[in-house]
Amino acid sequence: MKRRTFLATSAAASGAWFANLPFYEKPTYEIPSNFYIAILATNWGFQGSADDFCKKAKESGYDGIEVWAPTSLKAAEEWINAIKKYGLVYGFLVGSDGNNYSKHLEDFKNYLLSAVRYQPMFINCHSGKDYFSFEQNKAFIDFTAWVSQDTGVPIYHETHRARILYAAHISKTFIEKSPDLRLTLDISHWCNVHASLLEDQAETVDLALTRTDHVHARIGHEQSPQITDPRAPEWQKAVAAHFAWWDKVVASKIKQGKSLTMTAEFGPPSYMATVPFTNQPLANLWDVNVHVMELWRKRYQQ
Repeated sequence: MKRRTFLATSAAASGAWFANLPFYEKPTYEIPSNFYIAILATNWGFQGSADDFCKKAKESGYDGIEVWAPTSLKAAEEWINAIKKYGLVYGFLVGSDGNNYSKHLEDFKNYLLSAVRYQPMFINCHSGKDYFSFEQNKAFIDFTAWVSQDTGVPIYHETHRARILYAAHISKTFIEKSPDLRLTLDISHWCNVHASLLEDQAETVDLALTRTDHVHARIGHEQSPQITDPRAPEWQKAVAAHFAWWDKVVASKIKQGKSLTMTAEFGPPSYMATVPFTNQPLANLWDVNVHVMELWRKRYQQ
């Protein structure tokens, strides 16, 4: 059997099984009719122009997009025009890199101040480094808190490997000592870092969930930040664990009377597993993210 035929047959065969799982149903609490989640598309792995991407995101049913903040006027014009053309909301990613702390922080500040000028729905930060000191990394958080207060643009820091919040126990310290710290929850990274589904760190995870304002809905497992395909039956345990965490975030927002944003953020190779010697992805990236979007709509929206 050819690989493409095998994958199509396998997906169809698992469909009935998957539809009976609990994360295909509503959560145990009531979803109010006025509760709003903006579900966004990522252009990570997308080949095409800003207009191509925004058009496809709109046609696929997304409310908006999350992309890296443009660093030139030309790029900004292309993105803003496409966003307006297709009636989308948008959030930006901002980050810097390099092991020279002073330059790293200076670049980050410049990129962030440039991004807030476009008044995105939020800014998600890839901030700092896992090997910077606590005081060095806290400077990123303190600066973003000041910018957010000054501009009114919500600014979040992502739970991401190699960054400030790379691990649950490290993040706990920053949360406790930084009352203004708000999170983009990509908990798939912590599953990978701690080689577990975080069963032994439930208290720390619950603390992080209370600071979460944006979710990157990628599903990880004990050995990787990304399962091969959320539709496959072998990943039931990991998918259910992530939806249990997301249920708590949604419940918290409903209780507070606030909205939530989410980006379906499965990524391309090498995040996505490939066939050896070919680098051919094991799943269609766009279809996987649309599937995650649809799961969220069915579970968390009226």
